[in-house]
Amino acid sequence: MSVDELFKAVDGLNEVDLENLMRRACAVRTRRKRSVLSEQETALLLKINHILPEETHQEFITLRDRRDAEIITHTEQERLSEVSDRIEELAADRAEALIELANLRQVSLMTVMDDLGIVPRSTLLSPSAQFPSAIGY
Repeated sequence: MSVDELFKAVDGLNEVDLENLMRRACAVRTRRKRSVLSEQETALLLKINHILPEETHQEFITLRDRRDAEIITHTEQERLSEVSDRIEELAADRAEALIELANLRQVSLMTVMDDLGIVPRSTLLSPSAQFPSAIGY
């Protein structure tokens, strides 16, 4: 149906139906506005969901296990330190983005985390690897 045809149909409505139509049209518009993320919100969500590459994750686990077994070389220890620093950097970036998103939405940090399905401790460390989970890093 074209816009002109729609206006002709609207013009033929009685007052009650016109009010009902207006109320429903406003509800549709509001819903559509809410479902479209702003550029700032999109950028924050991308930062929150940025993950460490699987290869780096596996390297971290291997190096950590070698360190724990006390068979790590000096070069491996340096690499473990580099990867650990990167993990901390990602965690800090993520926390900062979560706080910014909460401020943008004018809600609490816990509300944003609940909305995104983030459980505070479990998203930082996976039980088996003691390493940031694939969800967040």
